[in-house]
Amino acid sequence: MTERHTRIDAREARRIGIVADSHGAIDPRIVRALGDCDVLVHAGDVGGPEFLTPLGSPVIAAVYGNNDTPQRWGGADVALPESVCIDVRGGTLVVIHGHQFPQAKRRHTQLRARYPAARFIVYGHSHRRCIDDDVLPWVINPGACGRARTFGGPSAVMLVWRRRRWLASEVTVG
Repeated sequence: MTERHTRIDAREARRIGIVADSHGAIDPRIVRALGDCDVLVHAGDVGGPEFLTPLGSPVIAAVYGNNDTPQRWGGADVALPESVCIDVRGGTLVVIHGHQFPQAKRRHTQLRARYPAARFIVYGHSHRRCIDDDVLPWVINPGACGRARTFGGPSAVMLVWRRRRWLASEVTVG
């Protein structure tokens, strides 16, 4: 698979819903919880193009994960980029699946080193929810939004622009 990167303008967005690791199933409670978002982002391991549809619109960004292969997509080409840069209020949100950084203990450091100018770095792969907002850029993993390895229930992360700053919160059902 060749590296493909995409850039998107979402500077008007005030509510950004972030999911990852659906592996072919998105919990309907997550879909409902993210229903009023301006922007939806999927950080990989989607499971096939039809699994972006339950999220509704506007899914503006999805990246491929290590399980998004033509074999697992019914032979179809996986037409997702490796990473997406989304221009948001106050900076850039970078989306990457995270399997490119195999050492879990060093992943946040490596992501910050690769994308130092970002405001947010979103990744999946580990299925572990995390909002690491101690330093910039924030590193966010929404956990798994489907049935596979949800560690406490299907989850997502919501970014909300309020009073000239971003607030991040976990959305967990289960």
